[in-house]
Amino acid sequence: MLLRLDDEDRQILLGECLGQALEGVGRVYLEGELGAGKTTLTRGILRACGHRGAVKSPTYTLVEPYVLDGVRVHHFDLYRLGDPEELEFIGGRDLLADDALCIIEWPGRGEGWLPRPDLRITLTLSGSGREARLEAESDHGRQVLARLEAMPALADCHPAAGSREVEGESTR
Repeated sequence: MLLRLDDEDRQILLGECLGQALEGVGRVYLEGELGAGKTTLTRGILRACGHRGAVKSPTYTLVEPYVLDGVRVHHFDLYRLGDPEELEFIGGRDLLADDALCIIEWPGRGEGWLPRPDLRITLTLSGSGREARLEAESDHGRQVLARLEAMPALADCHPAAGSREVEGESTR
C-alpha cells in the first residue's frame, strides 16, 4: 500500500488509523532517512492507544515503554545501537513479546537479532510531504492492511489513481 501524506496531520492520521488496525499487538518496522517522520507516525499510533502526552524518540535510551488502556507498547529507536546484541542486554526478548505492540525505528541496526515484522513501513520525503509504503510480512500484517484499506479516513491519502500499490508478502 502506498500512501501520500501531504503534511504532519496526515502522518498522525495514518498513525492513528494504524493504531486502531493493529488492535494492540504486532511488530511495526519504521524505515526512512532522518526527518522522514518515523516518530511523528509513532505519535499517531500512541494517540490511538490512548496516549495524550509528548512523544519523543528514545534515541539514547533505545526503548520507551508505555502501558495504555491495558496495551503494552514499546517504542524502539535503534539509531544509536552499536551492536544488535545490545538488545539482549536491555531485555529485548521480553520487550518484543507477541502480546505487545512494538514500534521499531531504524530496524536495520538490529538486523539478525530482531524477529520478523508484521508491517514494514518506509517513509520517504516527497515534496513538502511524505510517502508511506506499507508492506505486510505476516498474516497479522495482511489483516492490518485490509483494515486500513477499509478506513474512509485514509481515502484522501492515496496517491493518484493508477499509482496506488498494494503489497502482499514481502521478499525481504
